[in-house]
Amino acid sequence: MEALISNFSTGLFLWQTIIFIVLIFALRKFAWKPILNAVNDRESSIKEALESAEEAKQQMAELTSSNEALLNEARAERDAMLKEARDIKDGIVADAKGIASKEAERMITTARESIQHEKMAAITELKNEVATLSIEIAEKILKDELSSADKQKAIIDSVVKDINLN
Repeated sequence: MEALISNFSTGLFLWQTIIFIVLIFALRKFAWKPILNAVNDRESSIKEALESAEEAKQQMAELTSSNEALLNEARAERDAMLKEARDIKDGIVADAKGIASKEAERMITTARESIQHEKMAAITELKNEVATLSIEIAEKILKDELSSADKQKAIIDSVVKDINLN
């Protein structure tokens, strides 16, 4: 520090001070004004953007409330239409049940008579079929059992053993 004080030159100090002041004025004129202008422009554009955002927010709130009102109105209409449709459906179902009940009674009576006739016919036909099938089965069994000599001998042996055992 003493070296600085002992080597101090007033002329040099004066010139450095003048150059510093000129530099500050030059910077103020050529650099600070454009920088400040840019900052001010930026500030005003941000302010405008905020204002437009606020305006858009208000418009969105108005649209939302309008849409909500329309939605509520549509829901009320839908509920009224559904109620009316349910009432109509209930009336149609009640009418259809009455008609169906009458028709079912008629059909049941007709079906009982038909079933009785069909039952008698089926019993007769079943007896005939059972007799025919019994004959056919016996015929097929006898043909199959008596088709070879070995089978005939085995049957005879089996009958003889049964006779001996009894």
